[in-house]
Parts: sequence; structure tokens; C-alpha cells
Amino acid sequence: MTTSLQSAAAQIRSVVRVATQGLVGREQLAELIVLAAVAQEHLLVIGPPGTAKSAVVRRVAQSMGGRYFEYLLGRFTEPSELFGTVDLKKLREGTVETDVSGMLPEADIVFLDEVFLGSTAILNTLLGVLNERRFRRGHTQIQCPLRVCVGAANALPEDPALAAFGDRFLLHLFVDAVPDNQLEALLSGGWQVERQAVAQMLDLSQLEGLNRALKDVDLEGVRPVLAHAIRCLREAGITLSDRRIVKSQRLIAAATLLCGREQATEADLWPLIYALPTQDSQLRGREVLRELLAKSGNSHLFGAVEEATLQPLSRLHRLLESARELLQRTELDGTSVESMLREIDANFDAQNLPEPLQIVRAQLVGLLAVLP
Repeated sequence: MTTSLQSAAAQIRSVVRVATQGLVGREQLAELIVLAAVAQEHLLVIGPPGTAKSAVVRRVAQSMGGRYFEYLLGRFTEPSELFGTVDLKKLREGTVETDVSGMLPEADIVFLDEVFLGSTAILNTLLGVLNERRFRRGHTQIQCPLRVCVGAANALPEDPALAAFGDRFLLHLFVDAVPDNQLEALLSGGWQVERQAVAQMLDLSQLEGLNRALKDVDLEGVRPVLAHAIRCLREAGITLSDRRIVKSQRLIAAATLLCGREQATEADLWPLIYALPTQDSQLRGREVLRELLAKSGNSHLFGAVEEATLQPLSRLHRLLESARELLQRTELDGTSVESMLREIDANFDAQNLPEPLQIVRAQLVGLLAVLP
């Protein structure tokens, strides 16, 4: 079982890499979409327009396979635009049924932009789909195959009713525009994205296997640590609803599976940060749980771990992947190798350098010695 888990996790890593190729700074979002899909929970992305939110979701969906539905909601969006129109033939016979062909109730992955602009009728129907994976309208009642819904908005709503709806998205991610020091990479990557199609890397069978394995993950060893972390957050004035506390275990179990294991450890508790509902609570939660988060790591979701924890150990797998890719290049220059060595040394001193990184660092030093 462990071998198949490790294989599935490695394939998921390939999906993330393909989906984010050329999209600077959006690896974290792609990884959280995958985490949410394995946990069968939902992700809310908060950030300004034009930050490639829809592009990442679309590319992840294309890489993973399955049916995809995307829609930009507005004040005047009708429920039929999301869920399908009433079947007129059935209506003449006195039955109110909805034709859902190609619409949201049939989708595996859903992206809803400006999700809080939906009408009360839309949001109420969405609640049933998100919570129960069930669509009800008139005489139509169908089970939905939905794996993950990604909602996007420019800001969290102040309306309590909308805030309650937003709370149904267990994962909250706050994104910003690409910083100045990455503008060259943004321009180059954006040009590349426009010219490249995304190949399907998986079918849904791999994801289904991980979904089934979720309930078998052993969380007994980390529950006391998780409870202690929640107490620490409460003492700092950061509260989570009982529902979010219980459901956070699904995220921890998913993180465990995506590391190729069936037994959770303290290294898998990092998704708790993304379960905190506001940007301020996430920032403060990271400080409160700094000691615990120092143990975090994941060999396939290291972008999300790194951003959640901002700890050196969380950067280990990213540094390893980057260094190994550099070593495999047929054409190299000393500047790239020196840059990689500087980044490794900035995160780890000689006494604390993990063994896998010691090996690749030594290879890079040897390579630098023979480069012109």
C-alpha cells in the first residue's frame, strides 16, 4: 500500500509541476487545490484580479483529468447559468426537472470567480452541493461527483450571511501580485504559458484511490499535538469553529497521503494554518505555532508547506528538487550553480545541513570546480 501511495503522490507532484510551469509564485495554489481534492474539501482564494487564479485552477483540472466547470458570478447571474435550465418537455408533463448536462452538478472540479456575488438562491443551492455533494431542484435530486470547488473573491465579505457561506470553504488562501524582484520571470513565464497547452497527466483513478485511503490514515499519534496547537491558538485569541477543528483532520490526513505515508506525524500538521479563516489569523497563528511548524515538511507539497511555516526545514524538498534539476542540465553556467549554493547556505549551516542536501551540495561544489 505504501508503494502505491508513494507512486500516487509522485504523480500528483508531476501534475503540480506541469500545471504551474510558467506561472510564477502560484505553486502554492496548485498544491492546495490538490490537497483539497484529496481531502474532498473546498478552497477559497482571496486576492486582487489578474493574479492567475483561474489559470492555475484550469491547468490543474486539465492535468488531473475529469470534468471541469468554471463561471464568473455577478449580481444578475441566474441559477440556470450554473445548474442548468428546466426541462421544458418534462415541465409540460407537470414535472419540474433540471437538465444538468455539462453544468456544475456534473463537474469533478469547479471554479467560481467572485463567488460571493451569487444570489441567495445560488448560494443556498451551492451549500447543498458543497456540503453533501447533492443537487436538489424541483423533482431533480442527483449525487454530484464534485472533488473540489475553488471559490475566488477580491476580499472576505463583511456580511455575516456571506461570511457563513465562506466558512464552508475549509482552506483559505490569500494571494498577492508577483513582487518586483520576480517581474522578469513573470514576463518570461507568462509568454510561455500562452503558447503551451497542458497535457492530461492523470485520470481520476489515482485521485479516487487517495480519496478511499483517507479514512485509513492513522491520526492517533498526532491528535494530542493537534489539540495542544488549538489550545495555543485559543490562548492567543485565535478561534476556530468546532466544525473547522474536526475537518482539519481531513487536511492532515490528505497531507500524510501526499507524502506517501498512512501514519500522520507532527510534520503533517501544517495545513492547520490554512484552516484559519483570515489573513491576520494565519499570520498570528504562524507565530504562535512557530515551534511546532518547525517540524513541518512534505516531499510533494513543499511550496504550500514553505509558505505556511516560513521555516528552513520546510524548504528542504524545494531546494533538493531545484538542485537535482540543475545537476541534470546538459548546459550549465557557474552563475546558476553559485546561486543555488548561496540559497542552500542561506537556509542551513554546515552543522544542520540534512544529509540529502549535503550530497547534492557536494555535487554542485564539484561541478563548479570544473565549469569554465
